[in-house]
Amino acid sequence: MFTENLNPVFLKIGSLEIRYYGLVMALGVLFGILMIRALARKKKIGIDEDTLLEALFYMVLFGFIGARLDHILLHNTIFYLAHPLEIIAVWHGGMAAHGAFLGGFLALYFYCRKKRINLYKIADLAVVPLALGLAFGRIANFINGELYGKITSVPWAVKFLGVEGFRHPSQLYEAATDLITFVALLVMTNKEAIRKRHRDGFIFWAFMFIYSTFRFFVEFFREPDITLMGLTLGQVTCIGIIIVSIPFLIKLWKYKPKLKRKGRRHKRRK
Repeated sequence: MFTENLNPVFLKIGSLEIRYYGLVMALGVLFGILMIRALARKKKIGIDEDTLLEALFYMVLFGFIGARLDHILLHNTIFYLAHPLEIIAVWHGGMAAHGAFLGGFLALYFYCRKKRINLYKIADLAVVPLALGLAFGRIANFINGELYGKITSVPWAVKFLGVEGFRHPSQLYEAATDLITFVALLVMTNKEAIRKRHRDGFIFWAFMFIYSTFRFFVEFFREPDITLMGLTLGQVTCIGIIIVSIPFLIKLWKYKPKLKRKGRRHKRRK
């Protein structure tokens, strides 16, 4: 057991503070765009770079808006009503992953529809660095001392400043599962034998399924903010995503075609 007393401020210049949370978000976006561009060039997805970067811009912008609105409206409404200026203080933390998914996906959907390009060509690439970004985001949550777990007596329990009791470091649990998800997606994206077996969109829905499954179980260790029928709001959302993902995964997986029989066919006798 130990006490978490990490300083959430990475660098302070006068009154200007650069926090780990904001730094992670900025670096995550930059790294994600560079990785997606590299994957797009390697896979030759047939979308010019200017169009790809424009699509990513809208996806990131509305992903952040969705993440912030989700956190404000569904997780901490009373606090933001009392402190309205904190709504724009995103560097203090306060982003919800499911809101980011929805905002980013809708932006990408409408952009691709307008440009008449295959949404999945971009979405399949975007979720790979997204999984890694989520992992580092959870580490930033740990440094911020937010989204902590339930009270526990396990040897690795953490005491967060200003929070009662020793807690599960649920942020680190989720960071570990996000890293596993990232590796799995990277293998599926780059391994030729696997890539040939699925259609466009499979990687995207695989991410949604794997992330939601891991997140569902991690939520049991996390201090809940809203509960519904014994489950957290996050778990209910995860169940919905898992149910929606399964038929898409089945549909987009290419079953191995039947081998043609060798030899000449016998002509039917007249």
